[in-house]
Amino acid sequence: MSKVIAKRLVSLVFVIFSITFLTFIVGYLAPGDPILVLLGPRRDPQVYNTLRHLYGLDQPWYKQYFDYVSHLFQGNLGMSYRYQNRSVNTILGNGVWVSIRLGGAALLLSLLVGIPAGIFSALRQNSWPDRLNMTLMLALFSIPSFVLIPVVRAFNYFVFYQHNLPSLPAAGWGKPAHWVMPVLVLAAANVGYIARLTRSSMLDTLQQDYIRTANAKGLPHRRIVYVHALRNALLPIVTVVGPSLAFLVTGAFVVESLFAIPGIGFLSVQSIAQRDYPVIQGTTVILATAVVLMNLLTDIVYTLLDPRIEAEG
Repeated sequence: MSKVIAKRLVSLVFVIFSITFLTFIVGYLAPGDPILVLLGPRRDPQVYNTLRHLYGLDQPWYKQYFDYVSHLFQGNLGMSYRYQNRSVNTILGNGVWVSIRLGGAALLLSLLVGIPAGIFSALRQNSWPDRLNMTLMLALFSIPSFVLIPVVRAFNYFVFYQHNLPSLPAAGWGKPAHWVMPVLVLAAANVGYIARLTRSSMLDTLQQDYIRTANAKGLPHRRIVYVHALRNALLPIVTVVGPSLAFLVTGAFVVESLFAIPGIGFLSVQSIAQRDYPVIQGTTVILATAVVLMNLLTDIVYTLLDPRIEAEG
């Protein structure tokens, strides 16, 4: 176990280093000047030179990158161009917790719906309920969120608002009602993926020799399915849960933008339009760190569920 953790921590350093270098070079070589965008039509040369010096943009690229990495090792993601006198830590710190709660709720809903749906189809293989269920799951997995959002809003408008029923807010954040539509849209693709993965894993597990032995011994069918088969069938699902949570937290750019949710995705989209490169780099670093850490957590949980993996390693 300690070797797995040590390897993941070493890989974390290399991943962060590579990501920071790539994002820095892309921002440095991108056309346009972020200070000119910040100043707008009123471009005072003295103010322009002062701001470039303040943010270190008058230094060579290697000096800028070295300073950025030095601050990063101290936990400092830099200062925002757009929001002067505000650090990237403060800006993204407020949005990260919003995204964590939104992504966590979407992942929980995905597991609560996807796993039972997959088991339901596996126990009724090739029947019409199985085909209907998997067709629905495939549709949820295939429809992009920017297509599903207008559908959900139209359903909310014509079913609830037009009939003078309590309707859900179309955008915003702060009330429990604001959670419903974003969580449903964000969880839709994950529900379809987890359901199909659960079905495939359960079908493979139910064909194993120890399941046949359990059936031959006369064990109750529910015990065979939900105790003996389900535990091993969940192993592939554990593999995708960690990365799924990481991407749900930091990758919900479309959902957060269209629902005006002040999460890290919404802040990142605004920063791209405003050429606020420190915020973009900070988002990328957080995403890379979250993916590596969630992969590490997944490996630990995997070895706990199946000790044979650690023994073979």
